[in-house]
Amino acid sequence: MPVYESTKNADNKIVISAENRDSVVFGWDKVVAALADKDAKTIALDGWYGINYEKIAKALSAKLESKGKKTVLCPAYTLFKSREEIIAYNQPFVTDDPGFGKVNKFGVIEDIMDESKIKAAHDALASAGDKVVIIYGMGAAIKAFEDVLDVKCYVDNTHQKVQWDMWTGKLPTFGCAEPTKDYGWKEYNYSDYYLLKRQKDYMYQVMDYYIENYFEDDLVLVPRKAYDEIMSTLVKYPIHEVKIFSPGPWGAYRYLQMDYGVEGLANNAWNKIAGPELRILIDFGGERSISMPMLNAMQYGKELVGELIDKKYPGLFPLDIWLDDGWHPTRQPAERISMPMHIHPSSKYVEDHFDEPLGRYETYYIAEAYEGANTWMGFKDDADTEEWERLCEDSQNIKPIENWKDFIANWKSKEGDLYLIPPGTMHGHGGNQMVLEMDTNPSINGTEYSFFEYDFARHSWDDEKKTMTGKPLKMHLEHGRNMEKTRRESWVKDHLLSTPEVVKWTPEYYIDRYKSYSVMPYHVERIHFEKVGEYSTEGKFMHMVTPTVGTKITLRSKTHPEYKAECDKFSTLVVPASFGDYELINEEGGRVTCVIERWKQG
Repeated sequence: MPVYESTKNADNKIVISAENRDSVVFGWDKVVAALADKDAKTIALDGWYGINYEKIAKALSAKLESKGKKTVLCPAYTLFKSREEIIAYNQPFVTDDPGFGKVNKFGVIEDIMDESKIKAAHDALASAGDKVVIIYGMGAAIKAFEDVLDVKCYVDNTHQKVQWDMWTGKLPTFGCAEPTKDYGWKEYNYSDYYLLKRQKDYMYQVMDYYIENYFEDDLVLVPRKAYDEIMSTLVKYPIHEVKIFSPGPWGAYRYLQMDYGVEGLANNAWNKIAGPELRILIDFGGERSISMPMLNAMQYGKELVGELIDKKYPGLFPLDIWLDDGWHPTRQPAERISMPMHIHPSSKYVEDHFDEPLGRYETYYIAEAYEGANTWMGFKDDADTEEWERLCEDSQNIKPIENWKDFIANWKSKEGDLYLIPPGTMHGHGGNQMVLEMDTNPSINGTEYSFFEYDFARHSWDDEKKTMTGKPLKMHLEHGRNMEKTRRESWVKDHLLSTPEVVKWTPEYYIDRYKSYSVMPYHVERIHFEKVGEYSTEGKFMHMVTPTVGTKITLRSKTHPEYKAECDKFSTLVVPASFGDYELINEEGGRVTCVIERWKQG
């Protein structure tokens, strides 16, 4: 699935000490020179997938040689077991399930490395003599080398860049010097990601330098002291993330009118504006903003997501926000503009089947409604659900189900409507509306859990041809049958079509909260104001704040007004749980409504 990004107004502008700000080195040549100036016999370049470690190591070697120092290059990929052994190790996590895998809950990178090769490398590092040994690649600074490494660097990459390399067959994985040809996405999502993350968690404690290499020919060298101040300061501010966009078979065109600055996007099916797998830009006053994964901020989980979430779901960023485009210039059939008919799993289901910590509990907030706005949710009261399952099985999303509308209930939408979608509820965005889709995030690395049952036997999107000529989407019928609760139209009407109640009113602003359903773990609230509104995280609730009416706001701490950020319409600010009392300021005039997603318990 192709992914496009928008960095418009996405910088997180923070203030750190002049000493740490000025210690950061920008530029390929300057970073290489700075590393070469270190009085070191051994240098490790460890990090995430998708980095050209050899290019960095050879540049560093050449610089050292120009200074009269002899060097030895030690590629860490040579320390791993064979590709066949790694495939066997990953098999319990890849599983035979065609759509999903099982999380590697306890593995570490050393599990797939060869002990004898590690020992030989350790001896080589310990006996460097008059040479400088540069060990580079994933696993270059494992704990076994801690006592023989003088300089330890962590070179980071983002989720989207790794995915791009994976989709295009350019990604070298553990133990491979060249791109891994037989590599499947489930290996990354369910095993390799966790091995990399646990090594990264270790490196946070021991690294001397953090290196940003988002741009292939550019490096940023961040000393450990500066990195720690950057990250501990970041979680004192409201946080922007870089929005992502993907085309698809139900993709629409409202984004063209919204000036996101995205080139090449042909239609917009998924637009994620907040979540764990996005990247962030941090402007701390250096030569440019640095780019890193949002999940790096989870080093400060208690401050970011709150103590309760941090303890109950360690490492998990628990909330997602999407913006589902649904505007078409001409009338289109439901089979073109609707999402697949699908359901989401409960926490028990994802734990039992995928070893994930949290199910997917979803809501649709109708941010804009156009002519014909509608949502599919629940089965009709008289629907034969066994017949539905039989038809889906027979179809396999290849043969059309001509009477599919006889089974699924349809609801007309208006702006401000909220649909509660607990696990097991058949549903799908019906088009002709802009949906602010708020979810729980089941996975530490942001793995998606939607069980598709029917996608109208339509072609998917081919982004190279820019046409709907791709293969039809694959369904997840077994998981769908397992989770399907067959919620009926009348029950949906009584329990899942939510309405708001005012919970605070002042002459300047008011806050309303939508009625919830018992299993939903978060509240959806709104704050309405013309000039200024006020709210609080109470030191324990992370707020996801999205303006849906108005143009631009500033969200500012009341106790530390220097901690602030601007936010455009249909963008989201992640307000850390520790933020406390804050005010929202209307920067453009008119009326403002901000939708807030936040956990119920804190």
